Amino acid sequence: QVQLVESGGGLVQPGGSLRLTCTASGSIYRLNAMGWYRQAPGNERELVASITNGGRTNYADSVKGRFTISRDDAKNTVYLQMNSLRPEDTAVYYCYLGTAATVAYWGQGTQVTVSS
Repeated sequence: QVQLVESGGGLVQPGGSLRLTCTASGSIYRLNAMGWYRQAPGNERELVASITNGGRTNYADSVKGRFTISRDDAKNTVYLQMNSLRPEDTAVYYCYLGTAATVAYWGQGTQVTVSS
């Protein structure tokens, strides 16, 4: 059984920073991609950033230059450093684990709210 545990969400002012953390446990050795989606009220879930076990990264255009994804394979953990946060970044952020083509597992979601 694979489990993803997220942490790091919260309330931050515009221009502030947060770091999200997601740790995977279980039989994950065939799944090489981890990353983050987000979903704001009334919107579809969208990909924010992903990273493969080879270190290849992909970002949504809206977060390029502000967010950085990284991973620690020894800890089965992926991080999302979010800087220069904007109100439009407000959403529930979901960690995922899968392959380059599919999402196999989701985390429970963590709320990020950017507001003054």
